[in-house]
Amino acid sequence: MAWCWRWRKPRGKPMNSPIVIPYFWMALIFLLVMFVVSMFRVLREYERGVIFLLGRFQEVKGPGLIIVIPFIQQMVRVDLRTVVMDVPTQDVISRDNVSVKVNAVVYFRVVDPQKSIIQVEDYLAATSQLSQTTLRSVLGQHELDDMLAEREKLNTHIQGILDRQTDAWGIKVSNVEIKHVDLDESMIRAIARQAEAERTRRAKVIHALGEHEAAEKLLSAAKTLSEQSQALQLRYLQTLTEIAGDKSNTIIFPVPIHLMENLQTLLKDKTD
Repeated sequence: MAWCWRWRKPRGKPMNSPIVIPYFWMALIFLLVMFVVSMFRVLREYERGVIFLLGRFQEVKGPGLIIVIPFIQQMVRVDLRTVVMDVPTQDVISRDNVSVKVNAVVYFRVVDPQKSIIQVEDYLAATSQLSQTTLRSVLGQHELDDMLAEREKLNTHIQGILDRQTDAWGIKVSNVEIKHVDLDESMIRAIARQAEAERTRRAKVIHALGEHEAAEKLLSAAKTLSEQSQALQLRYLQTLTEIAGDKSNTIIFPVPIHLMENLQTLLKDKTD
């Protein structure tokens, strides 16, 4: 019995069948479209894009529609709007050894997107930490009265220090405001006593100045009356009129001083 091998056509559809080829091309076209779409980025008016080409800085783009080649270029968004950062409450010991709790708010914005990304890892965290340390350092050099009375001067001082140190990061600090200076209850009572003592001192000074001015006026009036006997006589008659108008059963007649002096002179002459 003779054996023979007969090739049979395999069952199923070949790889180049008209059904498999369209799926391959559709997937390829879809990937190509997604690649092209991912190249386009839209940046708002207050945003800028820092572009890196294979890890090296290339340029800053935006705002509007820009093109970024995937896998070759990378973009980092930077917001140019003013950031309002709340500085946490800090424990500060003033120059006169008073412990207070102070918090503040810092207003800043990015003016150089390239420096804000390349020169510092996280400019928000760095600015926050720098604000806290600067707040403690500056307020520790002043007394408690300066913190309470010269707050505007301290704000300007802190703002200048932060602005100089963050300039290398491409950041502009526009304003710093100290919000609260919290004191202990004992210190609040001590300040109240001090304020009360200050008001008492001022009242005494004002009263003394009034007495001094009144004495000067009386001295001037006495000199005027002593120089003019007619004026002294008129003053005597005015005093009698005031006494007569008073509802009293007792009337005292004042004797002019010059009459008493004349009487003393006469008695002295008789004695001699």
